[in-house]
Amino acid sequence: MAKVTKEMSIIDIVQNHPESIEIFAKYGLGCIGCAAARFENLEAGARVHGFDPQEMVDEINALIGE
Repeated sequence: MAKVTKEMSIIDIVQNHPESIEIFAKYGLGCIGCAAARFENLEAGARVHGFDPQEMVDEINALIGE
């Protein structure tokens, strides 16, 4: 699977990389149970919660080895 980008939907990231849940949790995003996770991309979710989306992308990609 290609590396994660901020344009990817949150649900796609979590489904393809379950280990990413720890990064979402670190930022306080309970994205699994959130209805917005199905249509919201990582960038929108991060910004709504006041976080830098690129920082999250970099951490997830480091975790998954991309």
